[in-house]
Amino acid sequence: MDLSDFKTLKFLDKFNGLFERFGIDYVAMRRILQVKLTMDQRRVPTIFTQNTAKKKQDENQFIKSLWIYGLFGLFLIPFILLGDNYLFQMSITFGVVMFIIMTSMISDFSTVLLDIRDKMILQTKPLGKRTVNAARIIHITIYMSFLTGSLTAIPLAVSLFRHGFSFFLLFLIELMVVNLFIVVITAISYIAILKLFDGEKLKDMINYVQILLSIALLIGYQFVARSFEFVDLDVVFQLQWWQFFIPPVWFAAPYEWLLHGNNSFYMIAFSILALVVPFLSIFVYIKLIPSFERNLQKLSNQGAPGKKGHNKLRSMIANTVCRSKEETCFFHFASLMMKNERQFKLKVYPSLGFSLAFPFIFMFNELREKPLSEMASTNSYFSIYFAIMMIPSVVFMLQYSGTYKGAWVFITTPIQEMSSIYKGTLKAFLVKLFLPVYLVLSAVYIGIFTYKVIPDLIIVFISACVYTMLCFKALFNGELPFAESFEVIQQSDGWKVFALIMMIALFAGIHFVSTIWVGGVYIYLILLVGLNFFLWKKGFSQTAEPK
Repeated sequence: MDLSDFKTLKFLDKFNGLFERFGIDYVAMRRILQVKLTMDQRRVPTIFTQNTAKKKQDENQFIKSLWIYGLFGLFLIPFILLGDNYLFQMSITFGVVMFIIMTSMISDFSTVLLDIRDKMILQTKPLGKRTVNAARIIHITIYMSFLTGSLTAIPLAVSLFRHGFSFFLLFLIELMVVNLFIVVITAISYIAILKLFDGEKLKDMINYVQILLSIALLIGYQFVARSFEFVDLDVVFQLQWWQFFIPPVWFAAPYEWLLHGNNSFYMIAFSILALVVPFLSIFVYIKLIPSFERNLQKLSNQGAPGKKGHNKLRSMIANTVCRSKEETCFFHFASLMMKNERQFKLKVYPSLGFSLAFPFIFMFNELREKPLSEMASTNSYFSIYFAIMMIPSVVFMLQYSGTYKGAWVFITTPIQEMSSIYKGTLKAFLVKLFLPVYLVLSAVYIGIFTYKVIPDLIIVFISACVYTMLCFKALFNGELPFAESFEVIQQSDGWKVFALIMMIALFAGIHFVSTIWVGGVYIYLILLVGLNFFLWKKGFSQTAEPK
């Protein structure tokens, strides 16, 4: 295959002069991108090695997964068709688009933005730092463009037929600006973190920022909705000062200004922010590139070893929840993998943030309609079931690792019971990841609903243990923990995760029914404990032997 065959690079060729004006060696940048895109296409998931059918050499698994984003785009169509209140329609639309793109940026592309593996090769060549950094940004932007195109292709077509060419053109231009804004703001955020931290602390801080950013996006989406009130089925925009900090409202304002002729101060100010802030952030980022490159090397520094007190605490917990030395050994192994595997944290930790945020968002919505004292007498505590929504995705991810080739340790280890591997791993997940989120939420719920909800909270925790086993049986098909490459995820049975999330409603429904009768909660609790004991005792009988 000729490296120059990439259509995206041929498109970039039309703007080579623009790159040169910014001090970027376009020829060198293009060659770097050629190599990166070629390597992307040669990355063959492990799952394909088990398929005897002949595969095309240049398959790109990211491209093959874009149809999923196309399905997400269908949810935007009702807002496009809703009417002519462009500020409301497009604020919600851009809120959803920015949420999906940003979370994809966090989970899939941050490793590219922070990749230092090619520095040893590129630093030996006469390349400017701007050129190398531009190649990194363009590499991400290419894939984000595919993602955004898949997400918004159908809504764009609907907008053309529903609102005309002017609306369509403005929508298309703003999507480009939104992508640019997301990439640059993410990069600037990492520059700030790189400036303040180093080594392992930096790597952990990046994960924490990604969690907080995901939560902030989720909460920000709620603020977008709060900017509007429905009065007699008409949407009324309530102008507030804090809306200047809500980017989706910025990008919706030009529709009112340019297409509806709304020349109010707020519409013009929001429109200016939508245009100025993304491009201003580019110039800020360019100025910070030298600092970014200097501090990026900190990612290769190793942090100090963990404190002995932490090791003693981990050992005490492991000895409490595990039933054998083998199980305890794999509990420690899985705990360390979940703590030190950055790719795993990058993909899993945002879901922990969502599980922590969703119950609070639900309670916030309740508080808008009734005071806290009145809500305490309701059964709104069932919203804590949102916390266990993370279990399917995390259990699913327990199969994968960035260092999956190290799975040979399972072969060399004299394991007497294969079930110990799975039990130790699942218990490590419940203790290290689920339990902290659950305890925080439980403390808040007890404070709101008093001690009467303690039996219900215990039921939720036992349900989570039962649910974890059901997810394990559905998602693990004989694979060993951390033994598969992350690259196979896009071709895995992701639909099972969605189906399992729907099962949470069944647990909540049975729990709710048990509250109708006196003593029903305690009967249900006893039944759950029995089911949990049975599943953890017999559920590992068909686990695979290491190969």
